[in-house]
Amino acid sequence: MTDLAKRPRLLVLSTTYPRWRDDHEPGFVHELARRLTDRFDVVAIVPHAEGALRREVLDGVTVFRYRYALERWETLVQDGGITTHLRRSPWKWLLVPGFFAMQWFSARSALVAGTVVHAHWIVLPGIVARLLRKRYLVTSHGADLFALRGKLAVRLKRWVMQRADATTVVSRAMLPMATELSAGKLPVVAPMGVDLSVRFTPDPAILRETDRIVFVGRLVEKKGLDVLLRAMPAVLAERPHAHLCIVGHGPLLETLTGLVRHLDIGHAVTFVGPVPSMALPEHYQRASLFVAPFRPASSGDQEGLGLVLVEALGCGCPVVTTDVDAVSDVLEGMSGVVQVPSGDERALSSAIIASLQDQTVVEAVASTRSILVDRFDWNHVARRYGDILSGLLDDQGN
Repeated sequence: MTDLAKRPRLLVLSTTYPRWRDDHEPGFVHELARRLTDRFDVVAIVPHAEGALRREVLDGVTVFRYRYALERWETLVQDGGITTHLRRSPWKWLLVPGFFAMQWFSARSALVAGTVVHAHWIVLPGIVARLLRKRYLVTSHGADLFALRGKLAVRLKRWVMQRADATTVVSRAMLPMATELSAGKLPVVAPMGVDLSVRFTPDPAILRETDRIVFVGRLVEKKGLDVLLRAMPAVLAERPHAHLCIVGHGPLLETLTGLVRHLDIGHAVTFVGPVPSMALPEHYQRASLFVAPFRPASSGDQEGLGLVLVEALGCGCPVVTTDVDAVSDVLEGMSGVVQVPSGDERALSSAIIASLQDQTVVEAVASTRSILVDRFDWNHVARRYGDILSGLLDDQGN
């Protein structure tokens, strides 16, 4: 189907979306949306941010960015996500009513006959999807499920999920809680994807640097970077030339840089900051080891899947991570990966040292890459989501 006028409309609701091409903000919602443009007329309703266009067509997706405050105050979603911002800056709760109202108004204005809705996150996009009175799929990515545990939040999540026409979660670890909220209806486990065909691939032209450790992610509590920093002195005692490169940004930057000074490891740690998504593969390709020290946050939030593991393994980089439940979907059947108890800096340092010493670990990662492609390459993931959404259209007779 190539005629845009004949394609059914897919309305994508999300709180996280790239502000412009190759933004460093997480791009998985857009990556899925753009791969569905051959089957749908895709319109994304997402929050505005300073420097972003109000309306544009990005990779075939019509993107509407709604204003919800004065531009300098439109800071509810970038650099850490909504739950992190609300916890660290309670005044930002004042932004929520306008944020919600403008998403609903913008989404309502984009409806046409036969529209199907895909809401990423239960709260707030899921609530908007329910109020639109169209058939909708709601996808939980983790933070919306594991955090926001107050009575009102739980009631709202139940209301959204029990009335959804389809629900998906991105890992099996999320199934028990999602099923309970859905009144026993079993959600589909359907992860987001990674470009394992072109972008996140091994590059023989790039040599891995000895004892180069890389961390990629938002600087928030559930990523566990403080545990990795506390593990570094023991690593340096055995591998004095080891160097940790931290790629990412977030609200804990000042706290973490202070910890580096306190531990006196500034000579062995570089805060790279956020980088464009196109630049990420080289960081994995140059590294000896990728470390993802995930752990549950004090709010209850935890990793929903851990796509950074897929990115690293896709680039042929060995991985050390923790035993949080969500990563089991990524690691099942994979070689070149070590897991340690979350929050255990001694176990983490020992695993890092052992992995840096292991001369066979890169070959081990390569031997099981095809398993990763079958599970997480965008070509497979987008086809599955497209089928789910098309099924909703079939049910309503469009």
